[in-house]
Amino acid sequence: MEFQLEAVQFFTRIVTLASLGLAITAIGCGLAMSFGIKAAVEGIARNPESSGKVTVSMLIGLALIEALAIYVLVISLILIYATPMVGTVTEMLQAL
Repeated sequence: MEFQLEAVQFFTRIVTLASLGLAITAIGCGLAMSFGIKAAVEGIARNPESSGKVTVSMLIGLALIEALAIYVLVISLILIYATPMVGTVTEMLQAL
């Protein structure tokens, strides 16, 4: 019984930390994207002839920022589903 309680506590901590990591990453990526788009729009407003180059650079930068969020999502899913105690937690949830 004590092992099951420890498994549930560990799993709860992992899920909480994964959720917190995703929230922080979403906030950071959102801010970074907004700053990048703001700078690109200001650059195009100052020099409309460079809109093609600025747009391409902005899109590449946005893709790299979004990749950061995807990496955090993948790591969070690995932490949640690859923990050694998932079997115990799953069995307990099925017993309910």
